[in-house]
Amino acid sequence: MKLAALREQRSAKVDAMKALVDAAANDSRDLTADEAQKFDGLKAEERNLTKQIERAEYLAETERRAAGTPVSDNASADFDKLAGSVSVLKVIRAQMEGRSLDGVEREYAQEAERRSGRKAQGAFIPMQALETRANDTTSAAELVATQNRPQDYIGALRNRLLARRLGVRVLTGLQGDVTVPKHGSSLSLGWVAEGGAVPEGTMGFDSVTLSPKHTGGKTEMSRQLIQQSSPGIEQLVRDDLTALVAQEIDKAILVGGGVNEPTGIISNANVQTATMPASWADVLGLSELLELSNLDGTTFLSDPAVRTTFASTEKVAGSGSGFLAENGQMDSKPYMVTNQMPADTLLYGDFSQVMLGIWSEIDILVNPYAEPAYSRGGVQVRAMATCDVALRHPQGFVVATPV
Repeated sequence: MKLAALREQRSAKVDAMKALVDAAANDSRDLTADEAQKFDGLKAEERNLTKQIERAEYLAETERRAAGTPVSDNASADFDKLAGSVSVLKVIRAQMEGRSLDGVEREYAQEAERRSGRKAQGAFIPMQALETRANDTTSAAELVATQNRPQDYIGALRNRLLARRLGVRVLTGLQGDVTVPKHGSSLSLGWVAEGGAVPEGTMGFDSVTLSPKHTGGKTEMSRQLIQQSSPGIEQLVRDDLTALVAQEIDKAILVGGGVNEPTGIISNANVQTATMPASWADVLGLSELLELSNLDGTTFLSDPAVRTTFASTEKVAGSGSGFLAENGQMDSKPYMVTNQMPADTLLYGDFSQVMLGIWSEIDILVNPYAEPAYSRGGVQVRAMATCDVALRHPQGFVVATPV
């Protein structure tokens, strides 16, 4: 039987046991004799499945190492499928109650630890959660009412997260520092006279390095909120946690200063620079800078104020020729805005030149005793991630600022 099928069966047994216990708890009673017998049977089946899974994982890993082959596409697909089933609420509840993870959450945490080569301080949750825009702050007072409508929850207004949506290359499962080889210089060629010596030269090589850097934050959530079982509440908790991490990573990709954080695009000393465009010729000049480096830009990016200026500036003043930025585009390329960008700055380039290296999944740790959350009956949740940013070809970006 396939490993994924065994895991699904075990998760089903765990869910069935939990349903029996929850039903008895809701009625403020202990398990009946029939329920206890059924629970014991499910427990025995779960333990048997656990042993089968451990044997299957051991054999698969042993065979892979013996063959010297990387993890298969099927294994990666199984891991991605597993990630999509993880419940952040279940992970937090398990830590609040001081018990071990079970079901899909345990499967995912164990596999994430194996792949990253490190033990989580709390528990790993999927990094894929960062792909969803985090757009709210959780507070049970607005959520738990006579008629609870979490699907209509009014979230906080956060900065739009764009960098990873623009085609950034994501490298996952990293362990040590990573060096990516890069072409440096080419051979020298030329035309020579009969019998003349050809030019001499050697090929040069360079590299791009990524090293682990850590980001994280803490948030407070009410105990009642976390106990809610609504799918809408699950998404609110997930969004609030990922907002702590996602916004910082997104900002680091764009403007990271390179001290304790990654060096972002705008802070990279090797990107091209230009004066903020004031005419249509200036806009076309930005594309020309990239084309001279044998690269093409894909997207313009700025804060809303800069885009407003371009959208109200005619290509040729008084001619009715249109505006520098129109219909979400400039120079036939998408134009996007986010408050993550610094003021009076325009960024144009090919975002596939950005590499985002990830050493760990999002590691969440619950502390039900931290003040002042404890006094209010809430819990403090810390979220952290480890990553770095590097540019394959820095000249693939132009940063334009005023004179």
